[in-house]
Amino acid sequence: ALHEGHLVSARELSVFLQPVFTQNSRNLILFLQDTLSIDDFTYLSESYGNKNPFQNQVNKLFIILLQEILQYSPSSLVLPAVDCEATRYLLSFLQESGDWNLTNITNLNVSQLEVNTSKPNLLVVQLQPLDSGLNEISTLEAIAENDKIIGRLTMELQERGIHFSVIYTAVRPSRISRKTDVVRGLRRQLMATEEEDSLSYPPLNVTTGNDTCILFYARNFSLKANNSVFIDLTNATFLTQNVDVYSSECSDINTTLSLKYTKPVNGISSLEIRFLMTNKFYGGSARNWSTLDSVEIVQDGEKFAKFNVSVMSAPVEYSFHCQLVGTSNLYPARLIPSNNEAKNWDVFISRLQIQGFNIENNRFSYASDCTSFFTPGIWMGLVISVVLLWILAYGIHMITQLTTNSRFDDPKGPALSVPQTE
Repeated sequence: ALHEGHLVSARELSVFLQPVFTQNSRNLILFLQDTLSIDDFTYLSESYGNKNPFQNQVNKLFIILLQEILQYSPSSLVLPAVDCEATRYLLSFLQESGDWNLTNITNLNVSQLEVNTSKPNLLVVQLQPLDSGLNEISTLEAIAENDKIIGRLTMELQERGIHFSVIYTAVRPSRISRKTDVVRGLRRQLMATEEEDSLSYPPLNVTTGNDTCILFYARNFSLKANNSVFIDLTNATFLTQNVDVYSSECSDINTTLSLKYTKPVNGISSLEIRFLMTNKFYGGSARNWSTLDSVEIVQDGEKFAKFNVSVMSAPVEYSFHCQLVGTSNLYPARLIPSNNEAKNWDVFISRLQIQGFNIENNRFSYASDCTSFFTPGIWMGLVISVVLLWILAYGIHMITQLTTNSRFDDPKGPALSVPQTE
C-alpha cells in the first residue's frame, strides 16, 4: 500500500526490482533522462490533444494505468515517486545485481545494435536532455523525440524475438513535490561555499600536486556534430568520469581545461574539448579578472573548431556561473564560431560553473553570474517609470501655469466688459 506523496527509497527500489532479476529472460533496458516526473505523463498526454508525445506501446500502457488510478481514486492525490538519491545510484546498483553484459547506447542507431542473448544484457540508453530553460513547446518536442527512440529500440528487440524489461527514469524530477522536506532537499547550493546539493554530482576537478587548480561543473553538457550526431558528455564527465584531463595546464596567468574522450559515439574515435582562461589586470577596475576567452573542439586529432566566448568574465577571486551557454543566439553567454569547422558544431551547456584561479579548500568561490544587474525587465521598468514621471511633471507644470480672474462681475453694477486684448 502506497500513501500520498510516498518517496520510494533505495532499499524499497531494490525490492521492487527483484522480480526483474529472477525472470528467465534478464535482458534489461534502462532509458535514462535528465529530468522526468509522473506528472509529465498525465499533463502532457492530456493538454495537447493530437500532439500527445507518448506514442510508443510502453508509455501508452503506463498512461492508461495512471488514468485508471486517478479515475478510481476517492480524492485528489500525489502519486508516489522514486527518491532522487536512489535514482542517482541506480546504474551502479543494476551493475552490482548481476553479471551483466553492459552496453551504452549513445548514437541511437538501433539497427546496428548487437545483443548476445546467451548472457544477461543491460542496455543503457542516454536520452536527449530536457533542460529547464526550454519552453513548454520545446520540452514537448524533446519528450516526443525520446518517445520515438524508446519505440524504435523496443520494436527492434521484439522483432528479433528478444524478451526484455524496461526501466524509464531520470536523474532528477522535473516537478518538485509539495512536501517541505523534498523541497528543502532540492535546494541547489553549488554557487557559493555552502554544502553541495545532494541531488547534484560533484564538479570535475583538475589537480597539480595536492592543490586543485580547475573546477568545472555543468548540469548538462552536450554537443551536436553536423546537425545529426548527438553527443551527451554529462555522465562521462561528472558521473563515470570517463574523461582524460591530464593535458590540462594551470598557471597564474593562463589556464586550460582539456577534456579528452575516447569513442564518445560511433564514428568519432576521439574528441577533445578545451576551455582557455586567462588572468589579466585591468586598470579601469584596478583589479585582476579571469576570462574564458575561447573554447576549442578537436575531433579525431584533425578537425579543429574554435569558438570565441562572449560575456564570460569574473573577478579572479570568484568563479563564473551561467544558466545557459552555447552556440544559440538565445543564450546569455554565446560561443561564437571563429572558423569554418566550428559552424558544424552545436554546443549546449546548462548551469555552467567554472573556476581556473584562486581555488581554496577544493570548492567553488562566490559565483559571478552572467546575468547582469540591469536585466531587460529592469530596463523596461526604469523606462516606464521615467515616462510616467515626465507625464506627472508636465501635468504639475501645466497646473502651476493656471491664473485666476483679476476682476469679477458685480450683479448690482454695470456688466463687466473685458477687452479681447486682455
